[in-house]
Amino acid sequence: MSTTSSHGSTIDRCHPADATPVTIEAAALESTAPEYLRDLKERLTDEGLVPAELTVDACFDEDCSLATQAEVDRIRGYVRAGSFLGVGTVTVTVDGVADPEKVRPALAACAERADRDGIAFALEGPIAVDA
Repeated sequence: MSTTSSHGSTIDRCHPADATPVTIEAAALESTAPEYLRDLKERLTDEGLVPAELTVDACFDEDCSLATQAEVDRIRGYVRAGSFLGVGTVTVTVDGVADPEKVRPALAACAERADRDGIAFALEGPIAVDA
């Protein structure tokens, strides 16, 4: 049992750390395998860096359900990697969308996955999903 009382919220009790937040480009990751991500996180920590954001470039320019699913699976893998690394946000920049009606629900599922993992999911480009 603790003899100290805790007053205030968790946020009120936070204090700055001596670490620099960084953005990681998904294309720069050699792998999304847990071993690689664990080593990367350790190297970042050793350098005084904190992964704050993971950015992903995506393109849905084919009007093909299989191609859409493959791209969404790739994005979902980066959401999982972002969760493993402890990022606060995964930002997906979409360059092209052939069929928004196919892509929108798939990206909404990625956003839902990110939300379950405690990560903000941001979209940039010609498509948006309902929150």
